[in-house]
Amino acid sequence: MPSPRRSWAPLLAVCAGYFMVILDVTVINVAVPVIGRELSASLTGIQWITDGYTLVLAGFLLTGGALGDRLGNRRVFCSGVVVFTVSSAASALAPTAPFLVAARLVEGLGAALIVPGSLALLQQAYPERAARSRAFGLWGSMAGIAASAGPLLGGLLVSTVGWRWVFLINLPVGVACLVLTLRHVARSPRRAGRALDWPAQCAVVAAVALLTAALNEAGRRGWTDPAVLAGAGLAVLAAVAFVVRERLARSPVLPLGLLRSPALSGGAGIGLLFNFGFYGMVFTASLEFQHQRGYSALGTGLALFPAVAMTTFASVLSGRLTRRTGDRPLVVSGMLLAALGLAGWAAAGADPAYALLVVPMMAAGFGTSFALTGSTATVMGAVPEAYSGAASALFNTTRQIGSATGVALGGSLLASAANYGTGIRTSMGIGALACLGAAALAWWCVPRTAVRGEND
Repeated sequence: MPSPRRSWAPLLAVCAGYFMVILDVTVINVAVPVIGRELSASLTGIQWITDGYTLVLAGFLLTGGALGDRLGNRRVFCSGVVVFTVSSAASALAPTAPFLVAARLVEGLGAALIVPGSLALLQQAYPERAARSRAFGLWGSMAGIAASAGPLLGGLLVSTVGWRWVFLINLPVGVACLVLTLRHVARSPRRAGRALDWPAQCAVVAAVALLTAALNEAGRRGWTDPAVLAGAGLAVLAAVAFVVRERLARSPVLPLGLLRSPALSGGAGIGLLFNFGFYGMVFTASLEFQHQRGYSALGTGLALFPAVAMTTFASVLSGRLTRRTGDRPLVVSGMLLAALGLAGWAAAGADPAYALLVVPMMAAGFGTSFALTGSTATVMGAVPEAYSGAASALFNTTRQIGSATGVALGGSLLASAANYGTGIRTSMGIGALACLGAAALAWWCVPRTAVRGEND
């Protein structure tokens, strides 16, 4: 029987890699103004420094999942950690803005190899359902902690040792993650006979990257801007091409028969909706605290701490409860609580005192993380082990799209509303509706007990 230390080692290794990936989405935001000044970057260059990483990450997630299923998830995960760590070092040493943009694009590719394998490796390392649920819960909490800690850590590093440490901080974490994975995570099976369908991969990369780019630009340009509409239209065409190709392919990325499973497609939809609500809240709350209340980057990170603290607590609790209750009650109740928290912020008034926002933030953070454990287990349990990487990639791709949509819509509402208070209350209200929709979807698609694919 493995020792407690050994049993925690795979979780620690995987979560370290996942934490780096999500941290780099938000930690850069407070460093960008300083980077722009020191490297004489144009506005376009600054946008690519921030958005290029997320574009490549979202676009190549399904490719990373397919590679993991074919070549072995541990091998692809470790390759992603190496690419991510080396490109982080290159970013830290960047002499010019174009060099930094290129390094960030490669960093996004490394991240896209890490994320799908992270869930697949946890499924492999923890075959017992209760232990797996706890692992999925802690994995999910890493996203909330990293996303909210990013501005706090970034502000601290930029104001003390300089912006290059925003990237250098990844080096010891990446090395530790690689060593722990190679020592404590078992080799994954390889399925070399499964060919990669490159036309389908190109189509899905184009669809997700174009959609993410359109959503990012919508927050700046407006939803009716020709570039935004063109990007969205091309994304739809690429998605149609992907579906057509999947119908014809001998070795599809993810068989369409699996996508018809309510647990898989519904669980992915839940991920999209709760990321829409939570990350929309984090984004608009950050702007509210910095622009309207005059908080520093460090102060904003501290102001968001109630939501972050709840994510860790909720993930641990949900992992322990799922063996008794099943996943459905946890996902439904979590989404209802998150909706209540976001609605509470919307109802708090035009300029509420910070103390009135603490409980709504805690409810939103707790509810989202409480639901994440069950929805993750639902998606990963709905497919055979041979497609665990692809299922993980699908789940994380929909979550990325949900995050981008929440941020884009939040930015648009703040820019177009008559005043800041109206914009943020409208954003929180829409987020609450999204969480209610996720609760209804969970009642329909999340099984009371483990779904069959988990044991196939």
